[in-house]
Amino acid sequence: MTDAPDPPRPDAPRKETVRALARGLAILRHVNAMGESRPSEIAQALGLARPTVYRLLETLEEEGYVAFSASSNRVRVTRMAAALGDGSAITSQICQVAGPIFARHSLKLLWPLDLTVHENAAMVIQETTHARSPLSIDRGMTGYRLPMLRSSAGRAYLAHCSPGERDIILEHVRRLGEPADLPFLDPDRLNHLLQDVVQKGFAIRDGAEFRPHTASIAVPILRDGAVLGCISIIWIASAMSTSKAIETSLTPLRRMAAEILKELRATPG
Repeated sequence: MTDAPDPPRPDAPRKETVRALARGLAILRHVNAMGESRPSEIAQALGLARPTVYRLLETLEEEGYVAFSASSNRVRVTRMAAALGDGSAITSQICQVAGPIFARHSLKLLWPLDLTVHENAAMVIQETTHARSPLSIDRGMTGYRLPMLRSSAGRAYLAHCSPGERDIILEHVRRLGEPADLPFLDPDRLNHLLQDVVQKGFAIRDGAEFRPHTASIAVPILRDGAVLGCISIIWIASAMSTSKAIETSLTPLRRMAAEILKELRATPG
C-alpha cells in the first residue's frame, strides 16, 4: 500500500501571502528603527507603492501592531510590538494615550501643546496641537528637536531625571559645543536653574534664549521616579505674561500629566 500523494498547493496565492507577510514585516522593522514614519516615507524607503503601504499599515493597525498619530500622518509601533524595540514601543504608547487627552484640553487651552520625549541630548516633539491651534505661529513641529538647556521641556526633564542620566546628557551637550548652550553650563547657574525647577515642579522658558518670539512652561510625566516625557504649552511672549500663563495653564498641564499617567497604568502589558 502506498501513501496517497499530497494534494496540489495553489502556488500563486501562497506566494502572494508570503510576499505580503514579508512586506509587512519590513514595514514593522522600518517603523521601529525610525521611531515613527509617514506612509510616503515608508514607501520611498522600501521601494513599495503607496497603496500597498497603506493597505499593509491598515492590516497592522487592525492587528494592534502599529498606530497612527492623533495629530499627524505618522505611524509608530505599539506595545504589542515591544519585542522589536522597547524604546519605540513606550514612546508610541505615551503618544497614543496623550493624543485624545490633548484633543480634549486644547478646546479650552487655545495655545499649542507639545508632548516631548528625550532622545540623544534633545527633547523631541512627538505629539502637538500646533496644527490645530488658532494661536500657533508654527506648523509641522512633530519630530522637531528642542535643546535640553534652552527649552522648558529640556529643563523639566533634566531636573527630574536621575543624577547619572543627567550627567550623561550634560556631557553630551558639552561635546556638541553649541555656543548658545555654554552660559547655561556654568555650574552655579545650572544648579540654581534645576533646583528652582525641582522646587516649583515645572520649568519656564521666557528669556528669549530659544525661539525668542515665544515662551513656554513644561511639566514632567513621572512614573515610579522615572521621567517618561514632558508636556509644554507655548505662547507668543508679547501676548501674555509669564505670570498669567502660570495662572491659567499650570493646573491644566499638571492635570494632563496625571491623566496620561493614569491611562498608562491602566493599559495592559
